[in-house]
Amino acid sequence: MPMPVGELFILGFYGKVIPPWLKEFAARFGLGGVILFDYSCQTRRYDNNIASPAQVQSLCAEIAALPSGPMVFIDQEGGLVRRLKDGLGFAPLPSAKDFNRLATAEKQKVLAASYGELRRLGFSYNFAPVIDVDYNADNPNIGRVKRSYSADIGEVEANARLVDAAARQAGVGLCLKHFPGIGGANVDSHLEFMDISDALRPEQEDLFYTLAPQIYGDAVLVSHAIVRQWDERNPMTLSSGGIGRLRGRLPETLLISDDMQMQGLQKALGTHAASLQAIGAGMDMICIGNNLFDQEQEMAAIAEAIAAGVAGGALDQAAVRQSIERVRRRKALLV
Repeated sequence: MPMPVGELFILGFYGKVIPPWLKEFAARFGLGGVILFDYSCQTRRYDNNIASPAQVQSLCAEIAALPSGPMVFIDQEGGLVRRLKDGLGFAPLPSAKDFNRLATAEKQKVLAASYGELRRLGFSYNFAPVIDVDYNADNPNIGRVKRSYSADIGEVEANARLVDAAARQAGVGLCLKHFPGIGGANVDSHLEFMDISDALRPEQEDLFYTLAPQIYGDAVLVSHAIVRQWDERNPMTLSSGGIGRLRGRLPETLLISDDMQMQGLQKALGTHAASLQAIGAGMDMICIGNNLFDQEQEMAAIAEAIAAGVAGGALDQAAVRQSIERVRRRKALLV
């Protein structure tokens, strides 16, 4: 029986109906997960996967019923990064920075409503909380858009633990982001590779190691940041040295890539080559949103290339099997 390499993928698609290509992919390769978006970067309209609570609940159920029972992922951090918006009838959720100003009881109330809703709708994982410390208030991807809880690492940790309590109660997995900590960056990771070599602090990196095994779902999203001390050329998602450092501290944590369609990777390699390198470097799951670009018809070829790499020895068969097992353990946990 061929190895189900589709378990290594989290894929996005355009529209409110599961497209034939995704059904075929899941049937042929298996499928680890699907990610939903409200905004389409291609049409530049809020016309993508999300229209209403009832529609999202139905879509999540249809996705979960695909071959291999894919998990459903979403970015519901709060504030600007919030795919489920209260204007469509979803629970309100403030930005991390605004959330940090609330009293603890109010924080718990907000989180209970949000994570209870995620569970009812059928989501398996939320790509949250952001534990990047607000080391640079002008960071275009974090500080400037209020995605960090605080410049105080203690407050960041305390808020992350409140999120974990709510997610655990609801049964929704969490994925900490963005390893190894991009709060001090100056560049938007959607546009360029970020070199955080001089901005990364040891206590920020250590926060991932402390929190990941303790949060519900035990997952970390790895950024496209470059840390020259660990790898002079490759961003973390493609770096065997960087991922090996992370894996050494977190042997069973599920490691998920940031979107493989971001511009830095596109300029350097393109989605296909970057995906192969990421799996070779030790990523458990690669996220390809098919939102920044329409590459839906290329997904099967990437899976075929990974399967060929495993069969031919270019990819470590044992390591890929371990990744697939990590994915399947999360599926069993988050049913």
